[in-house]
Amino acid sequence: MNPSRTNNRSSRTRGRTGSPAFGSVADSRRSSRSGSPAPRRSAGQGRPGGQGRRPAAASGEFALPKTITPALPAVEAFADLDMPEPMLASLTAQGMKTPFPIQGATLPNTLAGRDVLGRGRTGSGKTLAFGLALLARTAHQRAEPGRPLALILVPTRELAQQVTDALTPYARSVRLRLATVVGGMPIRRQVSALRGGAEVVVATPGRLKDLIDRGDCRLNQVAITVLDEADQMADMGFMPQVTALLNQVRPEGQRMLFSATLDRNVDLLVRRYLTDPVVHSVDPSAGAVTTMEHHVLHVHGADKHRTTTEIAAREGRVIMFLDTKHAVDQLTQDLLNSGVRAAALHGGKSQPQRTRTLAQFKTGHVTVLVATNVAARGIHIDNLDLVVNVDPPTDHKDYLHRGGRTARAGESGRVVTLVTPNQRRNMIRLMATAGIVPQTTQVRSGEEALSQITGAQAPSGIPVTITAPVAERRQRSAAPRGRRSPASAARRTSARRSAFDAAA
Repeated sequence: MNPSRTNNRSSRTRGRTGSPAFGSVADSRRSSRSGSPAPRRSAGQGRPGGQGRRPAAASGEFALPKTITPALPAVEAFADLDMPEPMLASLTAQGMKTPFPIQGATLPNTLAGRDVLGRGRTGSGKTLAFGLALLARTAHQRAEPGRPLALILVPTRELAQQVTDALTPYARSVRLRLATVVGGMPIRRQVSALRGGAEVVVATPGRLKDLIDRGDCRLNQVAITVLDEADQMADMGFMPQVTALLNQVRPEGQRMLFSATLDRNVDLLVRRYLTDPVVHSVDPSAGAVTTMEHHVLHVHGADKHRTTTEIAAREGRVIMFLDTKHAVDQLTQDLLNSGVRAAALHGGKSQPQRTRTLAQFKTGHVTVLVATNVAARGIHIDNLDLVVNVDPPTDHKDYLHRGGRTARAGESGRVVTLVTPNQRRNMIRLMATAGIVPQTTQVRSGEEALSQITGAQAPSGIPVTITAPVAERRQRSAAPRGRRSPASAARRTSARRSAFDAAA
């Protein structure tokens, strides 16, 4: 090993409390790939991530940090990357040969151990951009019970599940154990997974904090940390929890921060926790995607509900966004009564309900997903060509992330926003902030223009009920019934006696 590398590692670990230096295999690979070690902080210092405050950029985003150590060149094929053979074989089996731009640009550097700041809209391939490097660098290591080696922080349950699903085949190929730690699910099951020794944890900040407070998880062995959708975590008020968690991982470890937008809250994380990061920006916003069309449809308030129903009755699937849970439930019921196969998705639903609804939408059992912003990030639906903002978003980032559900991975799609006369001024301002010039059309229900843009048509008018798929119903009926509790048995006996007395 390069002597200067050894000295650098010694200075980084001096003064720490009992945490061993990062594995020599990973260090030697990092040195051989990059030629010289990326400058890291020495013991006792913070992770400044840059020299002083950078000048602000336009549209509320901050100026990207300048990389001191040159980045490694991008690759054009996964086979060109220094990854374990089983992972490369798994990529081939999944039909993955050519990386997306953000993957090809960042993976050579993340595999070499560099910190990375990546910006790319959802659907640009960010999950594998950070996930493959994290798994490759964690391979051949074993976690102690309750002490993971790598951590992926995400803002929502849906995104956590999506990340877990995307990485599972590659984790299995190198025998790494994944644990998903999110709220709304049984905590005992998650505790069991951690105690079994999970090398990689995918977590939402709140539930992970709960497990740490209970003593079921410690982060002092985490050598690789990823923040996915960092801007949404800041927007949702998770910043104090995120920084508290980052302060517990190994201070000399690798950090990767990926986000669809980079605002001032993310700037704080970059300056504090990233050291000389490789910066890569692709698809700065959903508005920059050339395969996506943006339409603003001017509607009259009295005609808006009928217009919405006709769009929902189109052939093919559509996601419709509204502002509140109550409005989502009301529109869903109205659509069902009109003959449209709709289902609601919002934070008031239990996690099993949300998971089942998404599964039904992906398979086409449900054709209209009516949702609040809970569905605006972290939900990947293949071949979804239309997103409708029934209620216009109030923030340009919300618009970009709602729209990001369509036109994914190079596919085409349309984002349609219904705007009443009193909303026009705010919508013009929002589009300007987002850097989008939409096509604006005045429409009414039943008109040809509405049909041409959205595929709208008259609903059948025959009410429908969404039931569980046949396979799921069979599974339920086949499941063994649990033993009735004494209280439950007593209630049933009392009820039978009351019925008998009444009959007598």
